[in-house]
Amino acid sequence: MPVAAVALVAGAVGAGPVIAAVQGDPALPERTAEQLLADAVRAARSDPRPMSGTLMQTSSFGIPGLPQVSGAGGSSPGALLAGSHELKVWYGGADRIRLALPGRMSETDLVVDGDRVWLWESGTNTATRITAGREDLAGHGRAPGDRAAEALPTAATPQQIAREVLERADADTAISVTGDEKVAGRDAYQLTLAPKDEASLVREIRLALDGETLVPLRIQVYAEGSAEPAFEVGFTTVTFSPPAPENFAFTPPPGAKVQEKALADLVPGPVGGQEKGEELADGAEVVGEGWTAVAVLPFSEKDLRGLASQKGQGAGSADAGAAEAAVESLLKSAERVDGAWGGGRIVRTKLVSALLTDDGRLLVGAVTPERLVEVAGQK
Repeated sequence: MPVAAVALVAGAVGAGPVIAAVQGDPALPERTAEQLLADAVRAARSDPRPMSGTLMQTSSFGIPGLPQVSGAGGSSPGALLAGSHELKVWYGGADRIRLALPGRMSETDLVVDGDRVWLWESGTNTATRITAGREDLAGHGRAPGDRAAEALPTAATPQQIAREVLERADADTAISVTGDEKVAGRDAYQLTLAPKDEASLVREIRLALDGETLVPLRIQVYAEGSAEPAFEVGFTTVTFSPPAPENFAFTPPPGAKVQEKALADLVPGPVGGQEKGEELADGAEVVGEGWTAVAVLPFSEKDLRGLASQKGQGAGSADAGAAEAAVESLLKSAERVDGAWGGGRIVRTKLVSALLTDDGRLLVGAVTPERLVEVAGQK
């Protein structure tokens, strides 16, 4: 789905846009939408340039049951599910990557330096050495850092999301372009992609592409009927030069708890990743394609409650209770639907709808509830 990556990144009631775009006189060569799209796709498929910068992410999906959060939250990856958050990035190549997620009184760092991969969590004073064979880290030809970075599964950059979006632009997408944006102090093109199918909850996706490198600097996802982005992530500062080697050096500080974990224990799913077209999970499938694709997978209310309980384990009783309370609130807010196919409960957010059927299926997509009900009747 065009916004599948976005839906995995975050979904909470948050603030409006936090990355300002400064309008000014056009300073870039004119390009048609088709030319810019083709160039952007080629750039997304090529190896990224060495760079460093600071990202800001904010989300306002409007998922019932999740608390209001504003400002910079905690430093755990799960904290990215609400409000606005900062992420620092250093990229020196496929095997030299550092991501830092700062919090109020702590920080979580993922450091990749060749085959040495560390996850540092200052809040618990824990350094985790991530172990796996190089072939496992690569995962079907992917670079070690690409796979290892999934240890922070909710930390998504504009490049990662834009790659997913650009690959899915088709005849059902209206495309336009302007060349007068400024993001992180750099001149940028703005490529706007809008679905033509009225069943999509997405009004449009705006990609700000660096005028020199075509690297995505910002991505904004607008829902139908909303004036502000439901999801936004972009650079507030960026430099396209190789980061200093010391940024990728990590030694556990004295007194830290040091442990080793296999990559498979930190990354959901097969270590090697999935090729395009592989099954998403046992019994899961995707109905339709493009903007209105719907994922259908075995999942029950019992599974949902169990997932909330699992997420709370090891995080403290307060966090566990909050997760369970969020699930209860979510289920109470769900609307009951029935038909010849059976029945279930449906939740609509700004960008995503989900239908949990009585017969143990979960249907989810960036589509209207009516589209989910239609698919449920087909299966």
